[in-house]
Amino acid sequence: MRRIALLAIIALMPVWAVAESDYNLTPGVTAISERVYGLHMTIFYICCAIAAVVFGVMLYSLIAHRKSKGAVPANFHESTKIEILWTVIPFIILIVMAVPATKTLVAMEDPSQSDLTIQITGSQWKWHYKYFDQGVEFFSLLSTPQSQISDAEAKGENYLLEVDKPLVIPANRKVRFLMTSDDVIHSWWVPAFAVKKDANPGFINEAWTRVDKPGTYRGQCAELCGKDHGFMPVVVEVLPEAEFDLWLAEQQGAAAAAAKAETEALSQTLTLEESMTLGEQVYLSRCAACHMPNGAGLQGVFPALKDSPIALGEVAAHIDIVVHGKAGTAMQAFAAQLTNKELAAVVTYERNAWGNDTGDVVQTADVAASKGQ
Repeated sequence: MRRIALLAIIALMPVWAVAESDYNLTPGVTAISERVYGLHMTIFYICCAIAAVVFGVMLYSLIAHRKSKGAVPANFHESTKIEILWTVIPFIILIVMAVPATKTLVAMEDPSQSDLTIQITGSQWKWHYKYFDQGVEFFSLLSTPQSQISDAEAKGENYLLEVDKPLVIPANRKVRFLMTSDDVIHSWWVPAFAVKKDANPGFINEAWTRVDKPGTYRGQCAELCGKDHGFMPVVVEVLPEAEFDLWLAEQQGAAAAAAKAETEALSQTLTLEESMTLGEQVYLSRCAACHMPNGAGLQGVFPALKDSPIALGEVAAHIDIVVHGKAGTAMQAFAAQLTNKELAAVVTYERNAWGNDTGDVVQTADVAASKGQ
């Protein structure tokens, strides 16, 4: 028995090191994430103990009952006691593991009594956040510069894990998430919250979190969702309650101001130079992932815009496909994603970049007309 105990201690020594290493799960910053971590470590230690006992007995048997010591194998066929023993013991171990696991899973799936509800919609390759009953919604896109992605300059600290507009939630409040998708299956994952939930087209999944510690937390899409799957980060900024309320009020004011600006833009006339400048910014952030920064597209996957019938054809048809998308293809409708001014600018850019040079300047009023506004 002393030999078995010694072997068990030796076997478990690496486990203590692994528990605190960079290769293990982290406790996270929420009560649920800490419960998940605790459950993980409990199951891990149980598995290690089982392994230590099984391999300890095995090694002891190999050493103590080896042929060179004159050991003679026993000759027996069945033992009811042993059969019962190796059935009951695993059953008890599984029950011991199942009880805390079930409690944790039930808690993870309980979004009731939430203080705030946010709809999260995934699409190739961005996230759309909508705050229910607050009049605030926006898209969140990767903001890592193209120059870093193409290795033209050094990678930043949060390379591919930075966005133009992070999701903002309050600390010390329960936030309910409703997950869905516009196209393929995505998965919204923030490890520090222990939240990972699939966003399926046509379905709504629920998740929730309550973060006590303000800060910035990062994650990404954890479902292989297409060409730019690795360019779809999640960034969540957790603010103290008072700061969040102030932020929310500012966003509501900004939404009202944006609506007013849209109305005023109908009477504005942009020059070709102004449209090209704005259009390039919009194109690189929204369109370049599929059609490439040089407009060449990906052969057999995404069509080129350079010298294309769309970019060189009728202006109205070009506006229509950008605004309303094209059914049955990866071409999304950008009507709700961009302002009329941005839509007009990006169409102008596509018709005058890469040698297309049509000279057409699309105005905000043209896009509004296409929408029937």
